[in-house]
Amino acid sequence: MSFKVDERYNCVVITFKGNVMGGPETTTLNEQLHSLIDDGKNNVVVDLSKVKFMNSSGLGMLIGALTTMRNAGGDLRISNASDKIESLLIVTKLITVFQNFRTLDEAIESFNDK
Repeated sequence: MSFKVDERYNCVVITFKGNVMGGPETTTLNEQLHSLIDDGKNNVVVDLSKVKFMNSSGLGMLIGALTTMRNAGGDLRISNASDKIESLLIVTKLITVFQNFRTLDEAIESFNDK
């Protein structure tokens, strides 16, 4: 898995690519999130449009990222989850924890409703 970070309007978009399996990427993502928090940026959208597969460690990584952002007074939202990943969120009941949006624009716009 790799990811890239873009700033959009009132939030930061992190686009994941490949298979989200946790592991060493968890540390890299955590460091990136803390860097964003240090810069006063605590609203994040994770774009999953380029993710083919996610396992339980990948879900754990997202939960850790969500906790980090909420502890900093912000939030982390998901966009563009495939049907397979969305069903994984439903089965694990994490769909009730994450705000999940069909499109990136909807997720970005949701921060304006705060």
